[in-house]
Amino acid sequence: MAVQGLEQTILRDPALFYWIMFPITVVMILTGILRHYATVLMHSPPKPASTLAESRERLSLIRGVNLRNHACAVLDKESFEQRKSYMVAAYQSGAFLKDPANRGQPPANPMTDPAGMEAMMGMMKGNMMMMIPQTLIMSWINAFFSGFVILKLPFPLTIRFKSMLQSGVLTRDLDVRWVSSLSWYFLNLFGLQSVFGFILGSDNAASQMAQQMGAMNPAAGVNPFQPGQDPDKLYRSEAENLEVMEHFCILDGIEERILHNIASKEGF
Repeated sequence: MAVQGLEQTILRDPALFYWIMFPITVVMILTGILRHYATVLMHSPPKPASTLAESRERLSLIRGVNLRNHACAVLDKESFEQRKSYMVAAYQSGAFLKDPANRGQPPANPMTDPAGMEAMMGMMKGNMMMMIPQTLIMSWINAFFSGFVILKLPFPLTIRFKSMLQSGVLTRDLDVRWVSSLSWYFLNLFGLQSVFGFILGSDNAASQMAQQMGAMNPAAGVNPFQPGQDPDKLYRSEAENLEVMEHFCILDGIEERILHNIASKEGF
């Protein structure tokens, strides 16, 4: 067992850097670039709203999300309360629905809707573009590089990181700072987002985390309603979020803060 306070040293072949760590990093970068361009080629742009009522139904939900997320930056309390009351009342009454007569009825089956089928196929394509490269790379690493310890982190870590950094070579006595080849893959999976942003731009499809966060944001796409969703339920949910929201403006007390900063700098 490793003794506390002693530096643990492992004799490693320097060629591990060229034959394991460097190839895994290069393959991960090239796979991300390939995923980006494949996603761009396979992506079909969302269809715009066919009627004015449908466009209002989509944009009204995005308007409520923007009010909840950005009201603290520009609105005072009176303006916020007016917009909040209007949006909550409209959401609860169904004023923004394109067909208020169908309110309360179950949503249409997406399997019978061509637009719903197209959206489902787009989601399946996106999942395949994320799952297939990951499965192939993990199989490649397990087949050729399993059981190798390739580097040691220069900073201390707690024992909780041991299972994450030493996948495939997990032993009781090995220092937690040693990283296995399989763990280096996971570190690259979440750590190459800035590299993809530098190469492909901020709006790229190479990052798995960015795609998942974009799918969770209702205001990210042209149509925030996914196939099979009930707009009325989404409106009611957003109305509840607005009702419990308390106003906070970043400009509140700005005069006192400015005077306090000036006084502290001048020594008053």
